Amino acid sequence: EIQEPKAPSPSINRQTSIETDRVSKEFIEFLKTFHKTGQEIYKQTKLFLEAMHYKRDFSIEEQSECTQDFYQNVAERMQTRGKVPPERVEKIMDQIEKYIMTRLYKYVFCPETTDDEKKDLAIQKRIRALHWVTPQMLCVPVNEEIPEVSDMVVKAITDIIEMDSKRVPRDKLACITKCSKHIFNAIKITKNEPASADDFLPTLIYIVLKGNPPRLQSNIQYITRFCNPSRLMTGEDGYYFTNLCCAVAFIEKLDAQSLNLSQEDFDRYMSGQTSPRKQESENWSPDACLGVKQMYKNLDLLSQLNERQERIMNEAKKLEKDLIDWTDGIAKEVQDIVEKYPLEIRPPNQSLASIDSENVENDKLPPPLQPQVYAG
Repeated sequence: EIQEPKAPSPSINRQTSIETDRVSKEFIEFLKTFHKTGQEIYKQTKLFLEAMHYKRDFSIEEQSECTQDFYQNVAERMQTRGKVPPERVEKIMDQIEKYIMTRLYKYVFCPETTDDEKKDLAIQKRIRALHWVTPQMLCVPVNEEIPEVSDMVVKAITDIIEMDSKRVPRDKLACITKCSKHIFNAIKITKNEPASADDFLPTLIYIVLKGNPPRLQSNIQYITRFCNPSRLMTGEDGYYFTNLCCAVAFIEKLDAQSLNLSQEDFDRYMSGQTSPRKQESENWSPDACLGVKQMYKNLDLLSQLNERQERIMNEAKKLEKDLIDWTDGIAKEVQDIVEKYPLEIRPPNQSLASIDSENVENDKLPPPLQPQVYAG
């Protein structure tokens, strides 16, 4: 048995032990149906867990590589030596992954040697800052006013949050898949036609923003490192997981242009100064007075104009202060230069004698040439 580290609390430790014992019994019962092949698989699995026990000081990338190599070697042995059909190989690999990752979960999920926890906090803070993003900004084709659609949205959020409670990568993927299917159903009910990939990704982004799943980056990294690679490469699980990774990457890089907003409005929303106004249909009941609607609409417009005017006045005052500071700075620099290099006024020097003057001796110059006239 692998030595267990100090658990955060006795109840969690007991729960972990119970789940580990249950999974171990299920794994042994499952392998009994394969007789000799099952015994060989169990032996290889135990050897792998013992080897991983001595590799806990390795980096998480090295442990991930060892796990992926183990998956590949076991699958190849079953196909070449055991002549096990591919569909049964897949089922066996699912059970192997469930068994070993239940045992290794607490050692390899969000280890302290990585920055997974830091990334979790960063994406969580980012999603909280984007609480103001509306479905209209993301072009989400989902109408939550329809009760059935609203129910699907709640189920999708529940599934993506539930992912963190699972210990096996395949079970985490199953939560992502269930979430995605609820999204497709919500879009189908809203549009009364099958959803497309262009509709799915914006809606998944909206679900992630609305749900803010716990330890999102850690779960993505855990699945990437320790999931059976055949599941990530093919099938709907791999497709939905890839879309989730794209949604998280979009949220991390989301800017004003992504939402068709001006940079000014985006900065105001991010800073919490204001929030986007809801659509008129969301603010008013159908029987509301049109005059009252128009009055509040005008008040809202005046409020926005007042905010803009205040910003302009603040910028104008800032510009005026900058100009004054610049003028004072230039004057001080000129004064410093004048003090460092003072101007000295000296009397003019005596004028030099002209070359053609009669003062030949003092200047020690030869007499000037006199023109002579030659008679022809």
